[in-house]
Formats: sequence, C-alpha cells, structure tokens
Amino acid sequence: MGPEHVAYGLRASYGLPYVTPDLVTAWERGIAAPSSPELTALAGVLWCSAGELIGSPRTLREHRVARDLAPEDVAHAVGIELLAYQRMEESGSWRGNERQSTALAEVLDLSLPDFVTLMGRDGRLADLLRSAVTTRWQAYVRPVGKVVPLDRGVLETALEELHTDYQGLMVATLNWGGVSATTGSGESGREFLDRVLDHFWASVRRSTY
Repeated sequence: MGPEHVAYGLRASYGLPYVTPDLVTAWERGIAAPSSPELTALAGVLWCSAGELIGSPRTLREHRVARDLAPEDVAHAVGIELLAYQRMEESGSWRGNERQSTALAEVLDLSLPDFVTLMGRDGRLADLLRSAVTTRWQAYVRPVGKVVPLDRGVLETALEELHTDYQGLMVATLNWGGVSATTGSGESGREFLDRVLDHFWASVRRSTY
C-alpha cells in the first residue's frame, strides 16, 4: 500500500477527511506523530494492532496504546483525574506518587527498565552507575537502590560485575607509559560508559533469571 491508499482508507473508513498522502508520509518518516485516534485508525487500515505499529514503546502514551487501553482506563486504575493523566501523557512526564507509580507499572505491565525510564530516572541512574564503575562500587549500592527498586543482593552483584568489566577494559588499555585510561579516555572505556545502562540491565537479567 502506498501513502495514497492508506490516506484514502483513513478518510473513507474512519472518518478522517483531513488525512492526506503527505501526512501519512510524515508519519512514516517520523516527522509527525499520529494522535491516539489516528493510530487506532491506522492500525485498522493496515490490519494490525496499534502495538505492532509502535514497536518497542518508550513513552507513557505508547505503553498505554500498546496495551490497547483508553486514557480513562489508566487514570482510573492509578487513581488520578483523567485530565491530570492526559496532561502527563502530553508532557511526557509522569508525576504520580509512589502508590500511583506502582499501580501504573501493574496496569501497563511495565518491565523494570521501562518503569525507570517512565519515572524519568534514566539520567540519574546512568550518572550513579558511571561513578560506581570508575570508583568504589560499594559506596553506590544505597544511592542506586533509591533509584531502582531491586533486591540488594541483585544490585550488589550487578554493580560488582559492571565494576569488574570496566576495570578490566581499563587494564587492557594501559599504554606503554603505564598511564591508565580509567577516566574513560580510551575508546573502549568511553563506549562502556556511554552504554552503562544497557550493561547494567543485562547484568540484572543474568542475576534474576
């Protein structure tokens, strides 16, 4: 199907008279994003689910649509006013309290990495992990535990493994003068630190499965 066929289907079958082939092309290229009703209609035209169109959900709205839930369903489940929830979706910033956050994770069936991302904690977690692998990881068990709700034993194992892996890379990048690259000056060290969140979640999965 070309963009013109998709646009026609949205106009004829779903009552979206303003949809043009150019708009469909903009959606395809990521220049514009369809609204929830548009996404549902688009999934109907393409004979798939909205979740399949989204792929791996990243935002609060995408997680909701991927679970085929209406905003009203989520707002009721977490115990907040619909308008307040919709504002959070539009802003992309979740501001619920601890009880509401737990309810959100349950209704959207969020994985722990997804939960941390939606809570806006990725940046803080990455900063703590970089400090943990470049200094003494033991000092960061408690601070990281405040950001990520993990069993302490799992957290200790993950931090120790990350620290060992990073320090091993740095030993391997010692130059002839014996100058260490532990600050990340080596290419491998920089790459490890850039992807420290990925390494952390991989280690957590190995410790829990």
